[in-house]
Amino acid sequence: MKKAAKVEIIIVGNEILTGDILDTNTNWLCKLIYGRGGSVTRVTVIPDELEVVADAVRQSVARKIDILFTSGGLGPTSDDLTLEAVALGTNRETVLHEEALELVRQQYDHFFERGIMKQGGLNPARQKMACLPLGGEPLVNPVGTAPGVLLRVDKTTIISVPGVPSELKGIIEQSLQTFLNEVFGDGEAMSRCVGVMCNDESQLEPVLVQIVEKYPEIYTKSLATTLGENPEMNIIMTISGIGEKQPLLDTAFEELCNGLTGLGFPITLK
Repeated sequence: MKKAAKVEIIIVGNEILTGDILDTNTNWLCKLIYGRGGSVTRVTVIPDELEVVADAVRQSVARKIDILFTSGGLGPTSDDLTLEAVALGTNRETVLHEEALELVRQQYDHFFERGIMKQGGLNPARQKMACLPLGGEPLVNPVGTAPGVLLRVDKTTIISVPGVPSELKGIIEQSLQTFLNEVFGDGEAMSRCVGVMCNDESQLEPVLVQIVEKYPEIYTKSLATTLGENPEMNIIMTISGIGEKQPLLDTAFEELCNGLTGLGFPITLK
């Protein structure tokens, strides 16, 4: 298999850290990336503080990852400072981007015409959303008003999207498909699952540790549940990347099943 693209995610927002808002963006992004053959290697949740966000961006770029997603902080208010932080973390200025400005104006006019907003056009706060890190490219937001931004820095592509889940998904699904196809190609994830009549992971460990050591490319995990609720435990095997994966997964899964029955536990293929 070819090497999978490495991805990091930075979630920006005080409201996440205080528990006021549940972060569903991380889960959605991880499923998307893993399902296309990529690997999420780090997720960071940080407050709306310029230096904190800039330092997180700086560290991600220094690790030479392939893609960095930032979520949140693209709006018109003073605490929306992610783009300024991306610029600071990559040693560049923010500049008013005319294409981004037109996208912002169009969206406000659109929502005004639909009766969703009381005023269309631009004002200084709205104009702020079109100030991008130098070299950044705006990404159409079909759901909201703040464009996403794509910025290439050395070996890393930084993709900044709003924190509103529908806007994040809209930008990625509509404006990033060409980029994602270039990065992930025909990459995909495959998985197998077996249920074993045992609710004690320690009894399964002799087999699990052998499988994990023999097949490091495959993520093998027993899914523990609350004791007493279910006598059966599921074990999943997943592999993600570009290239042929099925034969390796089939071989490993067969060995896992044989090992579990060898311990004396009935199994159910799922």
